[in-house]
This record gives sequence, structure tokens and C-alpha cells, in this order.
Amino acid sequence: MWGRIFVNPRVTGRINLLWNCSFVTMQLKTKEFQSLFTDGLNSIAELFEKNHFELRIAGGAVRDLLSGKRPDDVDFATTATPDEMKRMFQAAGVRMINNKGEKHGTITARIHNENFEVTTLRVDVQTDGRHAEVEFTTDWKQDAERRDLTINSMFFGLDGTLYDYFNGYEDLKNCKVRFVGSAEQRIQEDYLRILRYFRFYGRVAAEAGEHDAETLQAIRENAQGLAAISGERIWVELKKTLVGNHAAHLVEIMYKLGLAQYMGLPVEGNVAELTRVWQQSRGWSPKPMTLLSALFRCSAEVDKLDLRLKISREEKNLGLFLVKHRRELVKSADEPDSLKPFTDFIIDSREPDAQSKMCELLKYQGEVRLLAQLQRWAIPRFPVSGHDLRKMGISSGKEIGVILQNLRDVWKKSHYQMGKDELLNSVTRS
Repeated sequence: MWGRIFVNPRVTGRINLLWNCSFVTMQLKTKEFQSLFTDGLNSIAELFEKNHFELRIAGGAVRDLLSGKRPDDVDFATTATPDEMKRMFQAAGVRMINNKGEKHGTITARIHNENFEVTTLRVDVQTDGRHAEVEFTTDWKQDAERRDLTINSMFFGLDGTLYDYFNGYEDLKNCKVRFVGSAEQRIQEDYLRILRYFRFYGRVAAEAGEHDAETLQAIRENAQGLAAISGERIWVELKKTLVGNHAAHLVEIMYKLGLAQYMGLPVEGNVAELTRVWQQSRGWSPKPMTLLSALFRCSAEVDKLDLRLKISREEKNLGLFLVKHRRELVKSADEPDSLKPFTDFIIDSREPDAQSKMCELLKYQGEVRLLAQLQRWAIPRFPVSGHDLRKMGISSGKEIGVILQNLRDVWKKSHYQMGKDELLNSVTRS
């Protein structure tokens, strides 16, 4: 069978047509690809070649390179088993670290101050919707077939040759997100793939709403499988979806497909409010919790989310803050361009991250001009202390507390302009 050829206009170099093959291939010779070849990678590549094992770049790094990006992380796949890799590295004096991945087929080698994660090709023997029992293989197509999405199932040889068994490159160019083979089968192997679908849709798809109907049906029919997935894993995927493209649309689809109840989201979440917040804040990089808090109608729903997803204390506190203050802490009708209601709150707050929370509140409210001002604003220091009052002969702790609060109110009314002497003089006159 002839291989099909697709050419990325950013890619230069020769194009290989393979005979009697079942995959797309081309050869990449971009500066991003060439920049991966450090002393460490060259040494690892030489070692595998010397021992007659194939080594290829796998997963997300392939997708990034085909998109013209230099990947932050590069994973490798090989025909060598973990035992064969260990013997090879030991014989070459290469240090191995972090043996936790060995049972999954991953060996991490450290050479020239770089870490290289190399995983043996695998085929799933048994899956339970969360984990898989695997066997090692030397068949690259079998390994590609067990991966979730076509755009994540490709490999690059170290000579730049692309190995694409399921038309992932074509899907990437056409901004399509498809499961490898049967969507239902891939989902039932690991139900977290439901959320990975949405996350990558937000990263790859050019437009909202261009989902394959069969894919959405498979997700709907398998939604309950998310109930068995740990909250931490769900939260990782959901956060990445919320900071990607089409976030409001994707959350709306999650609700329509019946996913919310299994994810810790409120069943009657305010999707319209989230859509409004997303539309007016997306250019200002709102935190995931800033968007998600729009779904919540009360603080109890933030608590329920925390119970399911085990969010961080900082994330929970931000959610509670936004739900509590999003309606009451607003700009002044008399001075709509004034930051004063927000800066006064920050001044009175004893929380170290009050200014950061206030920035998220302004993003939520769509107050982008005030947000820009607040991001430049430095918290002023109240110039009077109890020590200053004691030097004036005021010794009662209760009286000092009352006076300090009154002086703080006067200072705030002056827009934080009054200095120590002026404030203390007002105490003398009174």
C-alpha cells in the first residue's frame, strides 16, 4: 500500500515516499528539530545505535515540532526492554535515576547533566479504565495504537523521519482532534481520556463546535467512568482546558454530555456566567479557578469541588474569595475610574496575596482598565505605629488600637498621601 504524503509548509528537506507501508512519512530538517541534538542526546543516540536498538522521539514533542515549536520536554521510545537498557547503560557507565517508572517500561538516564526518559514500546494486555497491564513489544504501530489521540501517536526518528500510522499529521494540519481507532475503546481503556480530548481540542482546534458526533456520543455513553478517576488527575486536565482556547464552549459541552456530576462541578452550574466571564477576561490570562468560580452559586459548591478534586488551599481560597466578593466589591458609581474600593480592601486585608486575588476579581468583573492600574500599584505602608503613639504619652493598649484605626481611616481618605507627622498632629489636636 502506498503511503500518503503531507507537507508542512514550514518544513524543508526531502520527502520520503515509502512503499508497502501503512504509515505517512516525511523528513524534518527544521532548526527546532536540530536544536534538540545536545551532547547528551548525541551520546544516548550513539549508545542505542551501537547496541542495535531503535530510538525515536515520541508523543507531544512530535506534535510540537510539526507545529514549528521547540518542545520543552522530549520523551523517547525504544525497542529495547528495560532490562536491556539497564545493562546497556551500566556497561557504558551511564547513571540511571528515578526507578519508579521501570515497572511501566521507563528508564531515566542522566548524561551530560541532562535527563532522558526512554520507554519501551508497549501493548496493552488488560485495562480497567484507570490503569493498564502492558507487555513489551518491538512493533511501533502497536505502541502507537494504544495511545489516545492521533496527534499524540506519532514518532520521529533521530534522522528526522516522521512515522505516522494513524494520519495524526493530517489531523494536526487540519486542526482535528480524533481518537486513535475507536473512540469508545480508547476511552474505556482510561476514562481520563475524555478530559484529555477536551484539553487537546482547546489546544489544536481552530474553531469551537467542530466535534465529531460519534466522538461526543462515545463520551456521553462513558461519562460515568470519570467517577472512578482520582480528583487530582481530573483537576490537572480541567485546569489545562480552562487556560486553553474555547474554554467556555468546552465546559458547556461537558455539561451537555453529563460529565459535571462526576467531576465535582455543581450539577446546576452557571454556565452562562462562566461564558460571560471567559469572554471578557480571556485576554488577561485569568487563573483556572477564576473562570471556574463563575459556575458556583454559593461557597458550599467550592467546598464540594475541593472534596472531589483536592484542589490546593490557594485555589480554594481564591474560589471562596470570588464567590463572596464578586457582586459586593465593585467600582464606585461616583468614581468609576478609581481603584479606591479595591485598594482600601487590600490595605485592610491581612492576607499576603490580597492584591493577587483582587486582580483576579477585576478579571472576573471585566474591569480591564482598573486591572492594568492595580497591576502597577504598589501597596503603600501605613506610616504610624503604636510605638509612635506611646512616645506621645498614650499608654493604654485599647486606646492605641482605637487611635490607630481612626488614623488609618483618615490616611485612606487622603488616598494614602498623609505622612506620619501630619497624622500624628491630628491626634494632638484632638
